[in-house]
Amino acid sequence: MKLFQCQCCKQVLYFENTVCLRCGQTVGYLPQEDRMAAVEADGPRWRVLPANGHYAPDTRRWRFCRNWELSACNWMVPAGDEGYAEAPGAAEFCPACRHNRTVPNLDDPLHRARWQKIEAAKRRLIYTLTRLGLPCPVTGDGHPEPLVFDFLADAPGGTERVMTGHADGVVTIALNEADDAAREQARTEMGEAYRTLLGHFRHEIGHYYWDLLVRDGGALEGFRAMFGDERADYDAALDRHYREGAPEGWQETHVSAYATMHPWEDWAETWAHYLHMVDTLETAAALGIEVGPEVDAEGGLSTDIDFDPYRIARVEWLLSAWVPLTVALNTLNRSMGAADLYPFALPEAVRQKLAFVHDLVSTRWG
Repeated sequence: MKLFQCQCCKQVLYFENTVCLRCGQTVGYLPQEDRMAAVEADGPRWRVLPANGHYAPDTRRWRFCRNWELSACNWMVPAGDEGYAEAPGAAEFCPACRHNRTVPNLDDPLHRARWQKIEAAKRRLIYTLTRLGLPCPVTGDGHPEPLVFDFLADAPGGTERVMTGHADGVVTIALNEADDAAREQARTEMGEAYRTLLGHFRHEIGHYYWDLLVRDGGALEGFRAMFGDERADYDAALDRHYREGAPEGWQETHVSAYATMHPWEDWAETWAHYLHMVDTLETAAALGIEVGPEVDAEGGLSTDIDFDPYRIARVEWLLSAWVPLTVALNTLNRSMGAADLYPFALPEAVRQKLAFVHDLVSTRWG
């Protein structure tokens, strides 16, 4: 994620900001222009304020996403004047929130608070997909498999639990995953090294893009050579995984134990890690981070992240920056008594799988 700047006072803005903390102006994210902007109300619409020292007025008008009123979104859409055509639903929802099909009962304060966390993670996901140039069709586009989100709460009394997953373009996120304590308990019980809302989104969206880029993109042969045959019985593989666990030596071939369960899960886990890499490296580049330990005589732990990870030609260049960065971040976390930020190893087999993902994605923009 990049950093932004208030055009009125030059204060640094972050992706989730709704107000500039220096000048107090309302701010919103303009996805069509990939920037945060300070805005002021103009009747029912909003106008972008001129940059400090510039006086040419911006005649365009904007609306906040409908979910802004619920403190669940800070994205804006064109109001439809000055040559900006209004897309269907533009008056109500932004490009990220148009994917929502089901949200929980927002009259419940706990549901609303958890849903707001889910929405924050979802916006980061959609930002990444957009930066990668990946298709994000919505219902009504005419696409045979639009991307749809269901955010669901368990049935009252715990009689029916919601399972996070993907099926035919529908990504379901269990509301309980926004309960930090419950999610950490689940992570511990399942022996996972990492479990976050954003991680769930990145994993499940991997299944969606398997449909679009592999199944429908003519890449099945290459996929099977790299990940295995997805026609293997999924339910049997799932049962075997939870009964027997990951096979011995899985660390040499897979990014996580869960990735060993079935080729689909290996793909989704690898995909999620690719998104971890590009987004975190963009953040590091925006912060001007360089890593160069004095004791690293051979330079294996040194990097200068001065490139756009979303437009880099070779995955090896991503990895050459990613490994030193994550070593540094893990070491910093340990200094605070916290767990490693990135508790994973990337053996050669996993690097080849990441290269496969990168090659499929980069064809969208290269």
